[in-house]
Amino acid sequence: MTAHIAVLMGGFSCEREVSLRSGEASAKALESVGYRVTRVDVGRDVAEVLAKLAPDVAFNALHGRFGEDGAIQGVLEILRIPYTHSGVLASSLAMKKDVAKSVMAAAGVPVPRGRVVHRLEAAKAHALEPPYVLKPVSEGSSFGVFIVKEGRSHPPQELASADWRHGDFMLAENFVDGRELTCAVMGDRPLDVIEILPVSEEFYGFDAKYAKGGSKHVLPANLKQNIYQEVQQLALEAHRALGCRGVSRADFRYDDRPEGTGELVVLEVNTQPGMTETSLVPEMAAHAGYSFGELVRWMVEDASCDR
Repeated sequence: MTAHIAVLMGGFSCEREVSLRSGEASAKALESVGYRVTRVDVGRDVAEVLAKLAPDVAFNALHGRFGEDGAIQGVLEILRIPYTHSGVLASSLAMKKDVAKSVMAAAGVPVPRGRVVHRLEAAKAHALEPPYVLKPVSEGSSFGVFIVKEGRSHPPQELASADWRHGDFMLAENFVDGRELTCAVMGDRPLDVIEILPVSEEFYGFDAKYAKGGSKHVLPANLKQNIYQEVQQLALEAHRALGCRGVSRADFRYDDRPEGTGELVVLEVNTQPGMTETSLVPEMAAHAGYSFGELVRWMVEDASCDR
């Protein structure tokens, strides 16, 4: 009997549109390898919808709040529907960037120095000595991220806006110059490393992530072998420290400039990596020999409760 897969997509976070693209791409790939697929645009009635649908597996293609922070995972646990990606605790930990940093640091994973600050406080005075980065503690896809450059006289005033929608608390981190790297973990295996070169932005922001031609991906990254292997090992250690399951992706900065510090740090771990046509994980999986269809099949076969 053909397995019935519910692809959870859309939702109501800032990343809704990206999730719809991830979900549709994943749904088509799942259909191409023989699954029966129902696309579920997730709303507040998702528990009722899934209880009636009773799929064999929920393929989680949600991004951002509710879909990536342990909430939908808790619903699926209650309904006892096996699901992909990380479980309740790991999802919640990874989404809360400050807590995730503490857990990773305790496991020996290098992370940038930083502190949490209320957005209104961060708008009044510099949270750290510039240059530094400000990012919402629980947001994704580079929403609400600011790079405060050296010599800037005042912090971002957008943080004090009445229509700010990315949460009240920001993580301020010292800016690590150099190269943008990323490495996915699939099960218990780190994949190859990509270097990301944004075409028009100063960092790997929303357009660089999701617009075609917004960034160039160098795969495999041109790194010394020992650094390459260290990135892979740290991606795996971060995945394990947070208790991730299925597929995750760790993002890094590496300062190998001639005048640089040589610092290699993990910025964060994404438990619901994008699955769009420009996304990094399908590209890394393809380099490891998995077609998109084989990747989503692996994810479905890996699905379970109690993750």
